[in-house]
Amino acid sequence: MRAELAARGKSRTVKVVAADAPAAVPGRGGGARLGEWMRALMQASLPPLAGLALLIGLWHLATMNGGGIPTPGKTWDAAVAIFADPFYRAGPNDQGIGWNVLASLQRVAIGFGIAALVGIPAGFLLGRFAVLSRMMNPIISLLRPVSPLAWLPIGLLVFQRADPAATWTIFICSIWPMILNTAQGVTRVPQDYLNVARVLNLSEWKVFTKILFPAVLPYMLTGIRLSIGTAWLVIVAAEMLTGGVGIGFWVWDEWNNLKVEHIIIAIFVIGIVGLILEQALMLVARRFNYESR
Repeated sequence: MRAELAARGKSRTVKVVAADAPAAVPGRGGGARLGEWMRALMQASLPPLAGLALLIGLWHLATMNGGGIPTPGKTWDAAVAIFADPFYRAGPNDQGIGWNVLASLQRVAIGFGIAALVGIPAGFLLGRFAVLSRMMNPIISLLRPVSPLAWLPIGLLVFQRADPAATWTIFICSIWPMILNTAQGVTRVPQDYLNVARVLNLSEWKVFTKILFPAVLPYMLTGIRLSIGTAWLVIVAAEMLTGGVGIGFWVWDEWNNLKVEHIIIAIFVIGIVGLILEQALMLVARRFNYESR
């Protein structure tokens, strides 16, 4: 009897202790996820910020004793003044940096778009037909290493105007990566896929749309990414030579006005725009990269 009463007392004690135990705090899992997100954000952002701080620190040390290169503080003040009104117009050759960047992007878009319309189909043809590839390889190998600016006088001679000549230069420097990467992607399509298409008696259009295009798309996007970077590099140099409105002409004009701080600002603007273009295309390439899934 005493043993039974002792057992009942123990069970009541257990129940009381269980009732008095604190309940699980809601939202604690969300807090852990937030902490993990914050740690990931810090790990992703701290190294780039430290790199920028190191660059600015070295820049400050190199210019603290004077010289031709402006200090970070002076460049910052000039940048604040420039970006206070980046889209002003005071004449055909006196416009804000925003209009100059947009003019350069327009030239790049036109030249790059024409290069894509020509280069991507040419890459498919070269990769699909071995005879055509052997015929065009010597021409591509001869013309591809030529500096893009060497083509600028040809554009000026043919078009007699600066804008089409700059667009022609963008076209000729952008087309090679798209041709070569697209052709490489076509040659890497498994032969079994093409054998099945031959057994099924698919038309060439069906082979292109159902087999080649999905498989070649990652290679094609890689070529596009390489081409857009090259195009953005070349347009700055081409505009320095041709004049008019554009970020390259703006840099050269600021040099003639001995405003070195404006040139440094333009260097950062050119780098940021190029980075945005490349990162955007990299995101698109990851979206269509089926091999990594």
